[in-house]
Formats: sequence, C-alpha cells, structure tokens
Amino acid sequence: MRLLYSIGIFLYGLLLRILAPFHAKARLMVTGRKDWYLRMKQSVDSNQKHIWFHFASLGEFEQGRPVLEAVKNNYLDHKIIVTFYSPSGYEIRKNSNLADHVFYLPYDTAQNARLFLDLINPTFAVFTKYEYWYYYFEGLHRRGVPLFLIAAIFRPEQIFFQAYGSFFLKILGFVTYFFVQNEESVRLLKEYGIRNAGLAGDTRFDRVIDLPKTRKDIPLIADFVGTAPVLVAGSTWAEDEKLLKELFQRFQDYKLILAPHEINAGHVVSILNLWPAALRFSKITEYDMETLKGAKVLIIDNIGLLSSLYAYGQIAYIGGGFGVGIHNTLEAATYGMPVLFGPNFKKFQEAKDLIEQGGGFSFSNSEGLAAVFERLQDQSKRVEAAKSARQYVQQKAGATPIIMKYLKNAKL
Repeated sequence: MRLLYSIGIFLYGLLLRILAPFHAKARLMVTGRKDWYLRMKQSVDSNQKHIWFHFASLGEFEQGRPVLEAVKNNYLDHKIIVTFYSPSGYEIRKNSNLADHVFYLPYDTAQNARLFLDLINPTFAVFTKYEYWYYYFEGLHRRGVPLFLIAAIFRPEQIFFQAYGSFFLKILGFVTYFFVQNEESVRLLKEYGIRNAGLAGDTRFDRVIDLPKTRKDIPLIADFVGTAPVLVAGSTWAEDEKLLKELFQRFQDYKLILAPHEINAGHVVSILNLWPAALRFSKITEYDMETLKGAKVLIIDNIGLLSSLYAYGQIAYIGGGFGVGIHNTLEAATYGMPVLFGPNFKKFQEAKDLIEQGGGFSFSNSEGLAAVFERLQDQSKRVEAAKSARQYVQQKAGATPIIMKYLKNAKL
C-alpha cells in the first residue's frame, strides 16, 4: 500500500505540472514548490530551534491561529515555520508576521520529508484538523519529534476506519496526541486502539470570539448600508447567487453585501449579469455618494474583509451548501446574527449545533430559503436566533488554553 501511496503522490504532482499552463491554481502549486530545497536552505538556519505548523489552506490557518499565536508568545527562543498545501493559504499568508518562514509543503515523498525535516529540525509539529501525510508523519515519529493534531474531528466514513484503510490508520499511529472537537471522535479513535486523544474543542471559537472587538470599520460600506436592513452573504458560489437573486426579488427593502468565494473576473462578471446595477468594492471610491447610498448590491471583489463585514448586517448567508460543503459559519455567528446555509452541512459540527440551538437555519431550495427569511422578518424571532448564535460561540471558546496547558506540562 505504501508503494501505491507513493505512486499516487507522483501521479498527482505530474498532473499538476500538466495542468499548470492552463490552470492558475495548479500553476501556483507547481511554481511555489519549484527548487524548494535550495530556497529553504538559503533562508532557514538548521541550528536554530524551530516549531513547525502546517495548514492545508487559509481556513485551517485561521482555525489554528489562536494556537499559533499562543505558541509564538510562549516559545520566544524558537523560530516558527509555517507550511501550506494550498495556494489559498500560502498566497494570502506568505508574509504573516506570525511566522518567521512560510513555505509550500513539498510533496509527501520519502526524500522530501527527510530533506525538509533535516532543514528545520523541529522541536515539535502542529497540524490543524486535516491532512495526514505518511512520510512526514513517519519521519517525525522516527526522529522522536512530538506531533500534535489540533481541532481534529473524525467520522466513521473516513478512510482510516474502512476495511481497506489499514495503511491510513497506521498514519494516525504516528501522532503524539489528538486534540479533538467532540466526544464522538474520542470514542471512534478508541474503538481502533488510539487512546492518545482528548476533547479540547474547536480552536476556531477562540479565533472568532474577539472579531467584533477587533474588526475593521469601513465608512464607505456604512454609507452604502445607510438605514436599510442588510443580508451579508459570505463565500458564495454560483448556485447560492442564483438563490439570492430570487430572494431579493421578493424582499426588495433589503440590501445585499455579497462576498463570493472566488473573485476571479469570470465569476464577478457572472454576478454582474445577475445584478447589472451592483457596485464593486474595488471601485467604491469612484462612486458618488448618491450612487453609493442608492445601490442595492455591493460585490466584495477582494480578500480579507469578510470577517468585518458581518457587523453591517442583520442576517448572514453562508455559501457552499450546494457544493462540497458550507464555509465558515462562526465568523457570522459571533456577531450575533441568524446564519442561513444550504443542505450540505452534515460534516460540520458547528452548523448542526447552530441549528439545534436555534441560531442556524438550513434550506434545500429557493422556496425553503424564502420561508426561513420570511420567518426572520419577525423581529422577536430574529433577535432570539441572533442571541442563540452569539451564545453558542461564547460557550464553545476555550480550546487553546487546554492545548497550551498540555504543551506546558509536556515541557517541550
């Protein structure tokens, strides 16, 4: 199975190189890893103490950020190495002041893992939620370097727990300790003989709880909003935008702040086809005040603002529920607002919890969305849902102190 795994990694890298001339994301993944060893060797002092954090993408970075900040503040004699698998993380956070060095993670081969670990020689490593790489995990284990998984979550249908998944279950055996999100994950791991796991919770709550206090004030968005009620739609895809178009034909007193998941030119044009009179945030300084105040839709065609935008709305719509899965619901919930999302939320514990506690609402079509939205026009129901969403975030915070206490007691 290890041979098949290695062949799979090789073929995946080959596929990316074939696609690179035609696909922007593939091109970034290929060029970002080109000559990685030489570039790392020139910038990393192997004699320095290092702590390694790996994140799959931007979402995992924000999820693990509270622990990254705490480790940086508590291990002042160490340098922080951050790696990303995806361009969505690397390209946005490559200059983060939370890390001394930021790199793409080289493909998981035996040689790459050996060279990489020789260069950084970490005191310990922290992975967030997902990504289990055999050669990196095995290399850390063989060197006696502690490896921690934070905000981890496991489900019976994952490959580790299938009849054909023994190789992948072996990868879990290289982990020093799992800090998991729920009791179900603890029980599932124990069923398969993995007892080095404990309930800590989801570190995202520690990240989002302070967002309302630290958010950016954006006066021009306040001018756009005025006194109108606002729906903030975050991380939307084409299917979400079609539903929102239908919704806003019915609820015309609302304004829409729309932050799509992809902001490439093609997607922005497709949104403008739905709302020809929509304004673009990238051109917001070019609009006169009358145009700004009179507009109904504002497209956020840049990255990094969404976590501050929820402050300007009364209801949040989170995209992705008609695709691979919904995006971040907690950034909206922490502001105290009802959170709406499509049907593909079953893998997201926080979405299920929000529904159970009355702060989240799911729907499967345009009629369902309109019904939920109509219900929330009752101010008392909207206020109660908003209160439930905020309280849920506040109650769930606290994973980071649990993790840091473990690390302190381990005397790493």
